[in-house]
Amino acid sequence: EVQLQASGGGLVQAGGSLRLACTVSGFTFADNSIGWFRQAPGKEREGLSCISKRDGSTYYADSVKGRFTISSDNAKNTVYLQMNSLKPEDTAVYYCAADGLCNAVTMNPTLYDYDYWGQGTLVTVSS
Repeated sequence: EVQLQASGGGLVQAGGSLRLACTVSGFTFADNSIGWFRQAPGKEREGLSCISKRDGSTYYADSVKGRFTISSDNAKNTVYLQMNSLKPEDTAVYYCAADGLCNAVTMNPTLYDYDYWGQGTLVTVSS
């Protein structure tokens, strides 16, 4: 059974940082991709970043490019999302998901749906 556990959310002031973690089990971690998404109240789900374990390539949405960094620890089957310079508009529930592909198309929820999803972790950025 594939399981993804997202953690690290919380309350932070604007300009602050958080690091989210996604721990994956029951999944061939080395051959696939992990993506981070978020959904704010009343808004569509947004693809933020992904990392391909197959070739190490990464993708960032324009909204987080330069502020968020995705990385992985293969030994721990964990992918991290370091979030810096947080803004109130970053407030959302953040989800990690697993799939075979990491690119601009698969990170667009209107075009593609990742196969496996974690339960989400809430990030609240106060002004």
